Amino acid sequence: MAKKNRVVLIVNLGSPDKLTTRSVRRFLREFLEDPRVVNLPRSLWWVVLNFFVLPFRPRKSKHAYAKIWTERGSPLTYLTQDLTDKVAAHYAQDPQVSVQMAMSYGRPALSKRLRQLQKMQCEQLTVLPLYPQYSSTTTASVFDAVAHALLQWRYIPELHFISDYHQHPLYISALVASIKQAWAEQGQAELLLLSFHGLPDVLTKKGDPYYYQCLQTAELIAAQLKLPADKWQVVFQSRFGRAKWLQPYCIETLMALPAKGIKQVDIICPGFTIDCLETLEEINMANKAIFLEAGGEQYRYIAALNDSAESVELMIDLIDNKVK
Repeated sequence: MAKKNRVVLIVNLGSPDKLTTRSVRRFLREFLEDPRVVNLPRSLWWVVLNFFVLPFRPRKSKHAYAKIWTERGSPLTYLTQDLTDKVAAHYAQDPQVSVQMAMSYGRPALSKRLRQLQKMQCEQLTVLPLYPQYSSTTTASVFDAVAHALLQWRYIPELHFISDYHQHPLYISALVASIKQAWAEQGQAELLLLSFHGLPDVLTKKGDPYYYQCLQTAELIAAQLKLPADKWQVVFQSRFGRAKWLQPYCIETLMALPAKGIKQVDIICPGFTIDCLETLEEINMANKAIFLEAGGEQYRYIAALNDSAESVELMIDLIDNKVK
C-alpha cells in the first residue's frame, strides 16, 4: 500500500513582521478582529478597536516588543521555527512526511500554508497548535481557520487536530525538570507561582475548559515536585478591560506577597510552549519590577520549554500518535 502524503502543521499565535508601529498595528488588527479572541458584539467592538485601540496601542506594544526584539526578530517567531526545524529533522528520512510552521496571525500565515497544501494534494493533515491548554480564544481559532480553508478543497485530507496536551506526561515532566534545574542552579524561592494567560471569567461559564485544564496542569506539576500547598499558587496574567477575568490576578498577587512576608518568588508560565512578548516582557520585566517595588527581594522567571530536547520529544510523541 502506498504511503500517504502527510503534513504536520505546528501552529503558534504569531508576531509582527518588523519592529515598526505600522507592522505592529497590522498584526494587532488581524489578531483583535478575530471574533474568537474578543467576545463582544461585532459592531461595538469595531468602534472600540478602530477608535480606541488601534490609534494608540500599537505604539505602546512596539515599545514592549523593542525590549525583547533580537537580530533574528521576534523570539516567538524564531523559537517556533527552531522547534519546527528540530521536529522536522526527526522525520527527515521519510519523504512522505513534511513538518511546517504556521502562524494564526502574521507570517507565515496559516491560511497561506493551507492553500499551498491544497496544491500539493496533501492526503493526511495533522495540526498541532502550541497551546497546552485548550481555549476557545486560541485553539478553536486555529480550528476555525483550518475548517474554513478545507471548505474550498475538493479532496478533504484525513485530518488530525491535537486540541490540547495539558496533562501529557512528557509535558508535565519537562516542566518539572526545568523547575528543578532552576532550583539546582540558584536555589528554591519561598513560593512557586504558576501563571497562565487570563481569560474573561464568562468564558468558563459558557463551557470553555481552559480554567480547569490550567488548574490540572498546575496540580500535576506541584504533585511531581512534592510541594506542600503553601509553596505554590496559580495566578492569571494579562487582564484586559474592566470585565471580571480569571482570578487570582498575577499583578495583584505579586503586589500583596511582600506584605505577607513572601519576598522570594519563582514564576513559570505553563500555558506557553514558546517564550513570547507576554512571558519575556510582561512577566520577566514589568511584573518583576512591580514585585520588587512592592518590597520583594528575589524574582526569577523560569523560561518556557521552547526548542529544548524535552520539548522536541513531546512534539514528536504528540505527532506520532496521529501520523500513521
